[in-house]
Amino acid sequence: MNNIILIGMPGSGKSTIGIVLAKTLGYTFIDTDILIQNQENRLLQNIIEDEGITGFLNIESRVITSCDYDKCIIATGGSAVLCENTMHYLSNVGRIIFLKLNLNIVTERINNISTRGIVMDKEQTLKDIYESRMPLYEEYADIIVDCNNKSFEEVVDHIVKMIK
Repeated sequence: MNNIILIGMPGSGKSTIGIVLAKTLGYTFIDTDILIQNQENRLLQNIIEDEGITGFLNIESRVITSCDYDKCIIATGGSAVLCENTMHYLSNVGRIIFLKLNLNIVTERINNISTRGIVMDKEQTLKDIYESRMPLYEEYADIIVDCNNKSFEEVVDHIVKMIK
């Protein structure tokens, strides 16, 4: 349980905050989206297009749960919370921190929704995804960090204080 898992919406800063947090704590940084792309030798968007949402979520779960983590900051894809098995595994290997951000800020940060590799049906909007995932992020979180109106450095400082 010496790992920190970051969850939250696409664009919430999981990767950026994770890198800075890993440097601050002397941990290894792991971005599960990059792990998936490397293991599958395809971009996330291509995996979603080729395999469909269910296929992608199965791949995501397999990749995340097949790793042994030790003193890692793990930035998950925003869709990791859609698989109970994945979240159960992660809750057993570390503390889960939800980086909470208002929808309007998420919307400002996501400019490439159709090519970013976001797990969503064609008819879904970012608002639909936000509203459906928020309860899951809150359910699985050990710690919720309000990231609104805070710099990445302020969020990292806040996390470090909370976990010590």
